[in-house]
Amino acid sequence: MTQPTLLDRLRSCERSAWHLEMRDGYMRSDPRFEAWQNGVRDAPDASDPQLRPWLSLVRELVGRGVEIQRARIVSEPLSDYIQFEHHLTLPTVEAGEQVRWLPRRLASALALPGNDFWLLDDKVVVFHHFAGDGELAPDDEEVTAAPEVARLCRDAFTAVWKLAVPHADYQPVRG
Repeated sequence: MTQPTLLDRLRSCERSAWHLEMRDGYMRSDPRFEAWQNGVRDAPDASDPQLRPWLSLVRELVGRGVEIQRARIVSEPLSDYIQFEHHLTLPTVEAGEQVRWLPRRLASALALPGNDFWLLDDKVVVFHHFAGDGELAPDDEEVTAAPEVARLCRDAFTAVWKLAVPHADYQPVRG
C-alpha cells in the first residue's frame, strides 16, 4: 500500500497545518533558485497559481477554513537561499498562508525539535530530513502520530510563532 504524500496529507487537513523551517538553505538545485541567483526576480511562476501549484493548494485549504502557518528561523544576515525564499513569500501570504520570521539569535532559549516539520491538525507530524547540502535526504520524510511528539512540535511552533515577526513587518538583514 502506498503511503500518502505530504500533499495528500495537507489536502486532508481539517483545521490547521503548521510548518517550522530552521535551515539556512534548501535544495539549491531548484531551477527557480538558480534563475533567481542569475537575476530573475519577477518570473511568472512566482505568483501564478497555474505555474506555482502551492498557491492553488493554499487557496483551496484556506478556503475550507484550514489555517496554514509557516515560521522560519533564520540566521542574519540572510543566506542567499533565505533571501530567495523571502522574495517568494508575498504571493503565498496573498494566497492565505500566514508567514513569520524569527532571527536565530532570538531562538536560543527555545526547545526545538531536531528537524523541520509540518504539524497537521495538531496530531500528525511530518519531519523532513535534509542532507548537509540542503537537498532532501534519501529518507526525506518521517511521519508520526505519537501524542508526545505532536505536543513537542506544537509547543515549539507556538513558542517560535510568539517571538517571530509577521512577513509584512519583517525587515531582513542582508549580507
